[in-house]
Amino acid sequence: MQVALARRTLTPFGLWVFGAAASAPMVVLTGGIPATYASTQVTALPLTFLLVAGTVAVLAVGYTAMARQVGHPAAYYGILAHGLGRGWGVAAGIVALVAYNAIQTSLYGLFGATLAGQLGGAWWVWAGVALTVVGVLGVRAIVLSTRVLVAVLAVSFLIVAVFVAAAVRQPAGGGLSWVGFDASGLAVGGIGGAIALCVAAFMGVDAPGSLVEEAVDRRSVGRATVTGAVVLGLVYAVAAWAMGVAVGPDAVTGADGGLPLSVLARVGGGWVPVAEVMLVLAIVTAMLAFHSVIARYLFAMAREEVLPAGLARADSATRISAPRGGSLAQSGIAVVVVGAFAAGGADPVATMFTWLSTLGAMGLLCLLLAASVAAMTAPARIRGARPGGWEWRFAPALGAFGGSVVLAAMVGNVGPLLGAAPGSPYPLLLPAIIVAAAVTGGVWAGHLRGTRPEVYHGIGRGTPKTHAVPDAVDVSI
Repeated sequence: MQVALARRTLTPFGLWVFGAAASAPMVVLTGGIPATYASTQVTALPLTFLLVAGTVAVLAVGYTAMARQVGHPAAYYGILAHGLGRGWGVAAGIVALVAYNAIQTSLYGLFGATLAGQLGGAWWVWAGVALTVVGVLGVRAIVLSTRVLVAVLAVSFLIVAVFVAAAVRQPAGGGLSWVGFDASGLAVGGIGGAIALCVAAFMGVDAPGSLVEEAVDRRSVGRATVTGAVVLGLVYAVAAWAMGVAVGPDAVTGADGGLPLSVLARVGGGWVPVAEVMLVLAIVTAMLAFHSVIARYLFAMAREEVLPAGLARADSATRISAPRGGSLAQSGIAVVVVGAFAAGGADPVATMFTWLSTLGAMGLLCLLLAASVAAMTAPARIRGARPGGWEWRFAPALGAFGGSVVLAAMVGNVGPLLGAAPGSPYPLLLPAIIVAAAVTGGVWAGHLRGTRPEVYHGIGRGTPKTHAVPDAVDVSI
């Protein structure tokens, strides 16, 4: 089926925006950083952010090198299908769908709880409003979504800058403290939990890999992803350092979630209400970014008939602006999951947001590791005529090592992160779900091999020929 996403519609800047917006800097500033300080008691959180950012950036090198060469909208699916085998590709596709859906749906709980706290009402009603907005934007051209993301991201970075300036202008104790970058602060019991929460803050930075079919220049996928990890790492490290400066390194681990807004209040000028509004908008744009990625996975896998072909439904027979079938399916999944949590009376933040976002972060970290292995084992036809040793050997090897350490820290601390009682088996559900998704994908690939060999043979190979689908007339962003 020669139907493709609209080519040459996303510039390198547009790709970068999608990755950064998915990470949601406002959510990390107002929720992630204070919660990490409070739950782990790690004062060297700024240094931890830098180390995790470096690990994610190195992991992204092999992933984006493969994404550029394969050119598949279902990035992990296509990468592993070409690098490790078709069965691994389907397994990766199912894990990616579980992980991305978990993160995207978790944000509805956070959004609903945030607005319910500010304006009143049931959290699930506000979640329903967000579902409608994201669903409507999700079936429109991606350029429209990108414009929304650019505006929200720009103001979010401005608020972070104002927060840092306010903290530095009135430091606790009258002077700047650099304890946050002291390596000795890493040798504490809560460091594993801090690493895990920092990893969660970067999830979504890999989004450009799924937009490769729509990129003006495939090479920009790597730059957008790696630059996104580095820039966000610096922003989060500086914000975490400023938080410690504002109240003192000894007090920051006991501060509550209202600390960022109280620091902004020092500036005056209405920055607190602006930050509250931007937090809500940042959650919505993060949902929209993940929604777009999920829709492309569903579309691309359905285009190859690995998933039901109806999910590749489009308005045009050749070039489409948005994968309507995949988008509507993702909205339907979100409705079911949000409805289930609401009917069960679950806490939208402590249960829905925390558990689902942790599941998603763990799954995507596993996929980044697998992509690095695929890059190291990729055949010569994928690596190209002049493969670089850094992209295809050294960076993936370093990333696989560092990522394995981070994944071990995450799995080992998943219980305390979720607030589970010591010895509780429930946290083991998260890695079990990831393994089950991978096994399901592998079994389905085996089924296709035996019953529909033509579909199995085409796994990861369904991207239309370059000249079979016309390019967009112009580039908007």
